Amino acid sequence: MKTKIINTLEMSGFSWLVPVVRLSTGENPREQINDIMNVIGLPVIAIMAFLFIWAGAASQVKTSLGELPGPSQVWEQTKGLYAEHVAEREKETAFYERQEQRNAKKLEKNPDAKIKWREYTGKPTFFDQIWTSLFTVFTGFFMAALIAIPVGVACGLSPKLYGAISPLVQIFKPVSPLAWLPIVTMVVSAVYISEDPMFQKSFITSAITVTLCSLWPTLINTAVAVASIDKDLINVGRVIRLHWVTQVFKIAIPASLPMIFTGLRISLGIGWMVLIAAEMLAQNPGLGKFVWDEFQNGSSDSLGRIMVAVLAIGIIGFLLDWLMLTLQKVLSHDKNAGR
Repeated sequence: MKTKIINTLEMSGFSWLVPVVRLSTGENPREQINDIMNVIGLPVIAIMAFLFIWAGAASQVKTSLGELPGPSQVWEQTKGLYAEHVAEREKETAFYERQEQRNAKKLEKNPDAKIKWREYTGKPTFFDQIWTSLFTVFTGFFMAALIAIPVGVACGLSPKLYGAISPLVQIFKPVSPLAWLPIVTMVVSAVYISEDPMFQKSFITSAITVTLCSLWPTLINTAVAVASIDKDLINVGRVIRLHWVTQVFKIAIPASLPMIFTGLRISLGIGWMVLIAAEMLAQNPGLGKFVWDEFQNGSSDSLGRIMVAVLAIGIIGFLLDWLMLTLQKVLSHDKNAGR
């Protein structure tokens, strides 16, 4: 039972809890306490030290909006943003309830009456902006992966193709999202024309910008990984006359999985950073727009709200990386991935 729990924790990215499990079963208490101090105690001490320094230094920094908010002020703003979210959801619920009651009365008077159903158009809250950004970044990331992995595999299997594509990769890889965004915006505005669009143009623009900036690490890592596969594996596949599709899915991709996931982790991190910048510049819905709106607002609470958003962006970025690392461990069955 203990072994099963430990394996689950290691595979799911909670390996820091393993010493706690071992200690609870009486396994070498001195060693486990030492491990707990290393993997839990030291990070907690570092975080506490950071908060202490932040609280002390914040009051010394004067800005046009007042003092730089410390941890306690940021926590108060976090609670305020949550309260606003709850209040907005209550307004939305009340809006639909009133609409249902109105339509019910209308149908009661006239069963053949034409019912109108209106969508709630209230202001998106901070937490709504988080979900918008997450949906956008995953859309752009998946589009990047769908392009980068097949092209990377093809380049890894064909040195000539890699030689042909490599200059293009090196040219476009360092291009900033701020340079892509105006071009993408104009192209989307010209091409994506519909009276009843499935997605908003702002969403399409942000997702494509994320795709263009985040596909390169996955493409390069995949190509290098496939090219580095033991040639004997490829030759065996040819000798037993495996179809090329079978060679790709049974030999090339499984053998390259660790490096492919490394590329995917880097791509997702880049995509998250790119998205925030794109949302700020283009005023597309999401956390980036929230930060810019608060900066433009200039109220006494704006700086604290911006700090909440900065911390949220960092924590979400950490969780996205943890998610990809956990997925890598599960799919590759490598408990040591990422160490």
